[in-house]
Amino acid sequence: MRRIAHLDMDAFYASVEWLRYPQLKGLPMVIGGGRRRDDELIARLNIEQPEHVWTADDLALIPVDFFPRLKDYVGRGVITTATYPARQFGVGSAMGLMKAARLCPQAILLPVDFDEYRRYSRAFKDVIRDIAPVMEDRGVDEVYIDFTDVPGGEREGGRVLARLIQKSIFDATGLTCSIGVAPNKLLAKMASEFNKPNGISVVHEGDLQTLIWPLPCRKINGIGPKADARLQGYGIRFIGELAARERAWLAARFGKSYGAWLHDAAWGRDDRPVATESEPVSMSRETTFERDLHAVRDRAELSAIFTRLCQQVAADLRRKGYAGRTIGIKITYDNFAKVTRDRTIETHTADSVVIRRHAGQCLKRVDLTRAMRLLGVRVGKLIKTGAAVVVPPSDDLF
Repeated sequence: MRRIAHLDMDAFYASVEWLRYPQLKGLPMVIGGGRRRDDELIARLNIEQPEHVWTADDLALIPVDFFPRLKDYVGRGVITTATYPARQFGVGSAMGLMKAARLCPQAILLPVDFDEYRRYSRAFKDVIRDIAPVMEDRGVDEVYIDFTDVPGGEREGGRVLARLIQKSIFDATGLTCSIGVAPNKLLAKMASEFNKPNGISVVHEGDLQTLIWPLPCRKINGIGPKADARLQGYGIRFIGELAARERAWLAARFGKSYGAWLHDAAWGRDDRPVATESEPVSMSRETTFERDLHAVRDRAELSAIFTRLCQQVAADLRRKGYAGRTIGIKITYDNFAKVTRDRTIETHTADSVVIRRHAGQCLKRVDLTRAMRLLGVRVGKLIKTGAAVVVPPSDDLF
């Protein structure tokens, strides 16, 4: 019998920041906007409080009142994460910072530091692999782990091994995590939410009716807002009510494939393996502007941003050993309308000039008379690299 764990780091970005600024723990705080500028707070402190020479060793001593507040933010950035005290005011991830400032003006605002978050991500995953090597990376702050063949992996249903992993991560990084252990990935992911933060939840096959069926259907990873709204339209609010419907009934209303999946998910069936390696479908970069930009009035600024996005995507491809054939763009206009365009070329590429050239052709197929608030570049149809790439000349795009 399989024992699969889903591990989710607790408030990961915020927890990394609390290691740097422990004085902020427990306060309403959001992380978002621009990237961190090294030593920015230290430089300001030395200007405003010259009686003390502040250094990077003094981060934990910075007075709370000195940190920037959300109410003073002006710009177009969005929230990457919000702490639980901030969420109580209705603030959440992907919300615009200006809107969040109206809901929780007193929240402390910190810029993102992706380099530091990635460093801690690698650190906690290294700890896991040393204990249970069959691990599936699901992003910067979560993984699946196969306990089945790990010595002691089934003791107390997996709780003993989960406790060891939890303690080992905390000892190595100072960070906490929540772990759900179950017969498969579907149930394990649900279980990891039962006892957050810093909790362990174990689900057995016999727990389906008591622990899973009373939950709302949205708790199943794969049922989004639209599908949930349709289910509720049929009077199906909870997983137990979904399990009570016949497979054929669901297939007739949600399609053969998705309907069958809904039925299996409600009954806790999931035979997906824990995949130690997975192939990405695409890679992309995008940015939301601090102000709306126009292709004519802001041509130079847009061109520089567009070039940088192409260079970043190309760097991501080369760093991870991929090249792609489908190159596309994404635009969000000032009225929040979204548009995407792409084209497939003959040869796979990971070269920024090639990507920029063909992404520029995609731009010629969209309305450039409206101002933009977001621009993105995407490369898909990926393969592992190995062949040399011919670089054609660049041309202006804006």
